[in-house]
Amino acid sequence: MAISMSKNCKCILHDHFGELAETVGYYLSRKSACHLRDIINGTKVPVDRVKKVLSILIQQNLVEFEKNKRGQTEYMLNHDRVMWRNRIPRYIHCGKSLYGDAAELVIEDIVQNGQVTMIDTVENVTDKLNEALENAGHPKIDVSVVYEKFKCLAQTHFLQQCVNPLDPPLKNEMDERDVTSLYTVPPLTSGSKKRKHSVGDSDQPQAKRIKTEPGTQASTDEVYWRINYSRFHQYFRDQMLIKAMSSKIDKRAGDILQTMLRLSEVKSEELALTTSPLAFNEIFHALPKELNISRHTCEQYLNIMADDSMSFVMKVGESGGGMYIVNMMKALETLCQAHIESVVQERFGSKSLRIFRVLLLKKHLEQKQIEELVMIPAKEAKELLYNMFAQNYVSIAEVSKTADHAPARTFYLFSVNLEQLARMLLQHALKAHYNAMVKREMETRENRRLMEKQERVDAIIASLEANKAEDVQKEEILQTITPAEKSQLTRIRHMINMLDQSELQLDETIFILETYIQYCEEKQKSKF
Repeated sequence: MAISMSKNCKCILHDHFGELAETVGYYLSRKSACHLRDIINGTKVPVDRVKKVLSILIQQNLVEFEKNKRGQTEYMLNHDRVMWRNRIPRYIHCGKSLYGDAAELVIEDIVQNGQVTMIDTVENVTDKLNEALENAGHPKIDVSVVYEKFKCLAQTHFLQQCVNPLDPPLKNEMDERDVTSLYTVPPLTSGSKKRKHSVGDSDQPQAKRIKTEPGTQASTDEVYWRINYSRFHQYFRDQMLIKAMSSKIDKRAGDILQTMLRLSEVKSEELALTTSPLAFNEIFHALPKELNISRHTCEQYLNIMADDSMSFVMKVGESGGGMYIVNMMKALETLCQAHIESVVQERFGSKSLRIFRVLLLKKHLEQKQIEELVMIPAKEAKELLYNMFAQNYVSIAEVSKTADHAPARTFYLFSVNLEQLARMLLQHALKAHYNAMVKREMETRENRRLMEKQERVDAIIASLEANKAEDVQKEEILQTITPAEKSQLTRIRHMINMLDQSELQLDETIFILETYIQYCEEKQKSKF
């Protein structure tokens, strides 16, 4: 998986930051921690360029650094955050769907800068919005409007303050630290005055001026903000559960589950296997009024959800009208299982899927038992079973009656290890994602001239339309692209659109598999 991850990181860094970042990042992805001299020697890139690339990747939260026991600075690439660059459009769309256009631009500005002060973001977004409003003939907005959206994003933990890497707190101090301080938004006081400081205010550079003594409160200009990836992923996870519940029962069931998840955000830990118990009265009173769900209807839906085979919701008590929890572990296992079953059907066929589901249901079975339960001829069932076993979709365990493990006195039990299978499919998904990016890059590179020619023609046509030119002139420009070139452009666009769609679908699969594996690891930790 490490090799596939490194190759994906290499392509993503090339797409977003260019060849130098790709070279430095790929070298770091294959090493655990590197000194600056090691990076220079390993990449054969001049020292000034390496420093510039590292500063950009650190600014974008993709490279972390720390001092070792000898006091030397070591750099590490955060593979996960590099992979998450593909989800930037989803982060931006999330902000827009929750809080509107201003929040969308706030997240976009922060993602582009990596780390940025609140005042810079608020002023940049206000300028963009006012420019668009002015062109549309609407009145301008005040900076306080964008500030309120920024504050909403921070209060819901989609944005968080950056911890100063030059003076990090000890681990035990970080554990005891009040987490809410990372999401506290300072009042908007200096605002536009920030950019009016004259150069003569201080002879020291800005980096020196903003340094504060320990224990003092940093001003608005000194606090840098970045997006909180884990909070966005938590939102995506919840949306997947709501979508699954809505498709299994109906939209009202999804709305009730959404209310339960919203109530659990402040009561449950981030990776809790189950949410904190919620009373029926609490759930009912928290439902949005516009849903028009009566008390009796809400109770019926909760009972249906608790009795459903997906087991997303479980009833754990009778106090307060009934206590309910959301079983995150079981919910993610169900989603992961559905994705794996889809892969099994596409790869081995519907009969193999029947065998696979029987093994999931019965846990451990002998070959003869499988043949009887799936109602498939013995020869065909054996062939399908061993085909899945050869490709590691099914595992086998030996249970011997005696110590000599003689085949005649040994039971061979087939089963499905869902976590192991999820790890294998995650590796396959990463390889497929890398292949899709490479193919898209190759198609774009090979047809760059033709695509640039089409862009020039489109620009000329747009200019002629703006100047109200005659149709004859437009036709002459359009004829510069031959029918063969038009056909080739159509094929290229179709191919690139398909590859883009494949990357989005693969990233969704990767997200589900990674989240499930993360919860499996958390479950193992909770046992000890």
